[in-house]
Amino acid sequence: MLAGKRVLLIVGGGIAAFKAVDVIRGLRAQGASVTPVLTKAGSEFVTPLTLSVLAGSKVYQDLFDLTEEIEMGHIELSRSADLVVVTPATADLLGKMANGLANDLASTLLMATDKPVLVAPAMNVRMWEHPATQRNVKLLKSDGVLFCGPVEGSMACGEFGFGRMSEPDEIIAAIGAALSEGPLKGKHVLVTSGPTHEPIDPVRYIANRSSGQQGSAIAAALVALGAHVTFVTGPADAPPPQGVTLVKVETAAEMKTAVEAALPADAAVFAAAVADWRVASASGSKIKKEAGKLPTLEFAENPDILKTVSHMSEGRPRLVVGFAAETDDVIANATAKRARKGCDWIVANDVSPATGIMGGSENAVTLITEHGSETWERMGKAEVAERLARKIAAALG
Repeated sequence: MLAGKRVLLIVGGGIAAFKAVDVIRGLRAQGASVTPVLTKAGSEFVTPLTLSVLAGSKVYQDLFDLTEEIEMGHIELSRSADLVVVTPATADLLGKMANGLANDLASTLLMATDKPVLVAPAMNVRMWEHPATQRNVKLLKSDGVLFCGPVEGSMACGEFGFGRMSEPDEIIAAIGAALSEGPLKGKHVLVTSGPTHEPIDPVRYIANRSSGQQGSAIAAALVALGAHVTFVTGPADAPPPQGVTLVKVETAAEMKTAVEAALPADAAVFAAAVADWRVASASGSKIKKEAGKLPTLEFAENPDILKTVSHMSEGRPRLVVGFAAETDDVIANATAKRARKGCDWIVANDVSPATGIMGGSENAVTLITEHGSETWERMGKAEVAERLARKIAAALG
């Protein structure tokens, strides 16, 4: 898959730098060549000798290496690779990239390169959530920088949350997607998937029967065509595909926030089964059962993510695809939904119990566009995903 590909791997300073060792090992196992660049802070966590032995290559550290700089070595390094990867990408490195700072070898290479750049962020959850970091991330995404992670989890500092670096196999899959020569190479596609859970109290919630299988399959099919995919998923049964930037959410409100943070994108596919309503005032304590009494729940409408993105005046994806899970008058209801939401396409399917589609392994859909409808035969969800991904690639040109 990666045979003959050249990766310039920048190792930043953070405890997650140890994962760079397995990234190098995995890349070479797939036939890629790796040239490591070790920052001064990174050398506090891994040694140049370790990286050099695993990469089978010289490790570069110093911008002012006179032997190399006679021939403008930093320019040559930055352009001889097929992809520049930063792992871990610390808050400091992201800040330098976003603001055009170049005071060491790593940041100079990132400024001088004319090749795509993929970063795997790793930092404390508070640092990741800091407004400055989020501004930098948004700017870098708009510049076309690819992201793998971060993911949610426990950190070396003892805290829990987003900021943990993706695992080596996920980073390698993202590298493979970035180097793919498919028709969606260089395109960013946002995909939502799975159900949302709307809390009633700390132990109860409102949900639906979505398994997330179709959304996960769509994301995988888009990655296979070379797209960079941001995958925003609720608590689904289906595992997320490899090679995506994974964002896990619980509620509709969290999904809307994650979607807005992931933009801009060339296309957006809203396959998630977002709950239409939530409990207006979820209880902070478990609601106790009382004999002869039933609790009264007041509902509020959830944000309409598909409609919000479809009607954006600035930054709207070129192609917005919605899903319509219907039990009656499927085509009529889905056609009306496309007009009401303002999206470009609607993928309609019949999820009445007799079909076995909701939560099953197959789907039977009708694609509705401004030009009419196109009904597909019943097939596996992976096949539906591949067919839809090819149509998306054709539409984006």
